Amino acid sequence: MSTKINILRTANYLLIAIITFLVLQSCIVVIHEFTHRTTAWLLGEVKSPVDIVWGNPITMTGWDEGVEYTKIFSQGRGFNGAVIGIAPIIMHTFLLVCAIWLMCGDWLFKRKWIFHAAYWLSITNFMELIAYVYMRAFSGHGDLGNFDVGMNISPWWIFIIGSVCLTLGLWFFFSRCLPRLQFLFAPDNIYLKWSILILSTFLLFLWGSGIRVMAYVSGPQWTFGLIGIPAVLLCVWLFRPSRYQL
Repeated sequence: MSTKINILRTANYLLIAIITFLVLQSCIVVIHEFTHRTTAWLLGEVKSPVDIVWGNPITMTGWDEGVEYTKIFSQGRGFNGAVIGIAPIIMHTFLLVCAIWLMCGDWLFKRKWIFHAAYWLSITNFMELIAYVYMRAFSGHGDLGNFDVGMNISPWWIFIIGSVCLTLGLWFFFSRCLPRLQFLFAPDNIYLKWSILILSTFLLFLWGSGIRVMAYVSGPQWTFGLIGIPAVLLCVWLFRPSRYQL
């Protein structure tokens, strides 16, 4: 196949992938906040499960579940606050595990466009976990910060245990699921294989986490966003197309 055709197919797929990702990202951001709010409602901390604060679904700014954690903690219901804070993290993990499990099976592998959706859904959930575990575990606020306060535990526990699990998950994802997507959409197109890898790492470690942390997190914690730069370079080198193939 000619270079020109390969480049054209690369551009076409990348456009589809970016649109898919943006749609899924918007959905996940909304689901994230509703998970907080619904959990708070089930625990009797809010009157309605739907009154979230709406923000920008592309930049992921301005969103809030509208839960008064300070009030909950001051009234001695730390466990409730912790559960409300950690609920979306559990949700992201559950969706991620389900998507990866399906991508490793034969049924989804025979349905390339559903596989495509599952892959980019995994990216959206992974990037949330990366932002919270790798880069915001010590911020003292946000989902994991509220969990730490509610459970009265050190953020080191979340950072160490979460980082180990997340690293193993990323390794499995890049070594097993990425080559399958590349095989389905770019069996003989090295340009597209590289493009999928680079786009995936950029979204995971910079767009959804590193850049956001550097731009919006105050105090020394913003420097954790810099982790995204070497993480992209390391993953591009470790999971280059010549290393992992079906």
